[in-house]
Amino acid sequence: MSEDAAGPADSTHPALDAFAARLAFPLDPFQREACERLEQGRSVLVAAPTGSGKTTVAEFAVHLARRERDARIFYTAPIKALSNQKFHELCTEYGEGEVGLLTGDVNLRGDAPIVVMTTEVLRNMIYAESSALDELAFVVLDEVHYLGDRWRGAVWEEIILHLPAEVRLVSLSATVSNAEEFGDWMHAVRGDTDVILSEHRPVPLYQHVLTAKALLPLYVEGEGGLAEGGRLNPELRDLRARRDDGRHGGRHEGRGEDRHARDRHRPSNGRGYERYRSTRDRARGGAPVRRTRRISRSDIARALDETELLPGIVFIFSRNGCDQAVRQCLHDGIRLTTREERDEIRRRVHDALDRIDDEDLRALGASEWIAGLERGIAAHHAGLLPQFKSIVEQLFQRRLVKLVFATETLALGINMPARSVTIERLDKFNGEQRVPLTSGEYTQLTGRAGRRGIDHEGHAIVVGSDGLDLEALAHLSSARSFPVRSSFRPTPNMAVNLLQRMSFSRARDTLELSFAQFQADRAVVEQAREIRAEQDSLAGYEAAARKATGSDRKRWEDRARKLRRRIERGRRRVEARTGTIARTFERVVELLEDLGYVEAGERGASTSRPTGVSCAGSTASAICWWPNACVAMPGAGSTRRVSPPSAAP
Repeated sequence: MSEDAAGPADSTHPALDAFAARLAFPLDPFQREACERLEQGRSVLVAAPTGSGKTTVAEFAVHLARRERDARIFYTAPIKALSNQKFHELCTEYGEGEVGLLTGDVNLRGDAPIVVMTTEVLRNMIYAESSALDELAFVVLDEVHYLGDRWRGAVWEEIILHLPAEVRLVSLSATVSNAEEFGDWMHAVRGDTDVILSEHRPVPLYQHVLTAKALLPLYVEGEGGLAEGGRLNPELRDLRARRDDGRHGGRHEGRGEDRHARDRHRPSNGRGYERYRSTRDRARGGAPVRRTRRISRSDIARALDETELLPGIVFIFSRNGCDQAVRQCLHDGIRLTTREERDEIRRRVHDALDRIDDEDLRALGASEWIAGLERGIAAHHAGLLPQFKSIVEQLFQRRLVKLVFATETLALGINMPARSVTIERLDKFNGEQRVPLTSGEYTQLTGRAGRRGIDHEGHAIVVGSDGLDLEALAHLSSARSFPVRSSFRPTPNMAVNLLQRMSFSRARDTLELSFAQFQADRAVVEQAREIRAEQDSLAGYEAAARKATGSDRKRWEDRARKLRRRIERGRRRVEARTGTIARTFERVVELLEDLGYVEAGERGASTSRPTGVSCAGSTASAICWWPNACVAMPGAGSTRRVSPPSAAP
């Protein structure tokens, strides 16, 4: 493991020297060290801030595989947009015949020596034991910290666990606080793996709050100059104080003042109580609540244009919200482009859509979309037609589109250089309820601002509102790293895929190597250490009780009894955490047996497997049933059959 340890170029790394000579910029210390370790035949986990140049390490892995060793390399990305972008970049560098693309939408040259794919595609290829894995030398896992994602994180963990041992991994992560723990686990399950850390952000990032009257810095230094961190801007504190005074109706005399004094001591039930109190006071003749004027999306566009912070990305956690933002800007007459830029946009859009029928374009609402592009404004989200989305990305990269309203998928490594990033609100809907942004999500979003080699500085902006908590925002913006917590849990789909490839016992043992179990076991070690210390204390209590008499003896016995119960509870917690993943797998398999999807049999080593079966499609993550497929088990000819029940749900 290293942190920005420099290493001079020398003849011991000829491939790296040749690669570095082609670059237009010198390698940073962390980039050079990671590339040296790859050339030495080791895997690497590179954790560095967004925009610091981690992708250069992946590009060296491609160079090493193709120019030096004539081997295959897979480049995986969490979303199709990033896969498509990386595919075009590699085609430019190595030629179209050398690069393939596999996503849910596209299957292009899958047998090429360089294949870009979404992460689920690689996971499914592993389960299907695809011949495409033959001769594979490297796999790039971009955005590997996504392993902690609640819904999809298990995919990254499955790949790391099941990929052939001889394949070298190039894992690229944002700055995470437990990179050493993550690296220790990868070393345990994959062999030689080095952790390369860098906390240096090459482009300074300044934080701001957009109020109804001005764009104010979150942090200031000296006489009010911009600062990356430190002292909160007193002007923002004053604005909040004045807002709170307005909310309470200002000063009151006599009985009104006494009433507000009583209300301040009354227990509050959050914002609901505040709303009730405000309505009640107005009914009694109190002053109306003065609320801050809501900042519209057109206001955001004007503010960014006037402060010269374009091109910019505004994150709105809703596809419909992104589309509505573009419509609002059009309605309010926002125009961010010159006549020459509009002509260039019109020409490029015409060339890109020339093969699409006019009637289809009308059905897709292309006229409104093109009108937004010509004004330098666009939406970007997963619901956009892939061809439209690609055009938006290309125009933004050429600085023709100035402002993009996007969902958070845009934060996952897509190369769309922005000078500023604006976050409309600090909470989002997670599929069940509205939850606050985590420090990791905030860091990932704001990391898009200020791209290396393009901008001298980046700017992160949060839209002000009545409910904005400055202290919470300061905490989010000052947290430069976040821990990765495994979201890995055995599922029925995973169980069927594993039982098709291996025996029950081997599958169980493999799952015990998961990062989730690794983290649980580390916690168990700490708990066991605490139990051992408590046992020493218990021995002391018992010895004291034996020597004492009367009331002193009773007091020591009571202490010993309470501590004994506490130790027993601790032991049960340790037992509950040990082997949790394996026990969950057992329960999943038992459920599949009860439902008739898996035939119960002796749990031992697999001796054969069904042929001609692909248990996973190219990208789908669903159980694929097949007729009469079974895995032979040893002992008395027993088998574990994997097949649908007579009436599959």
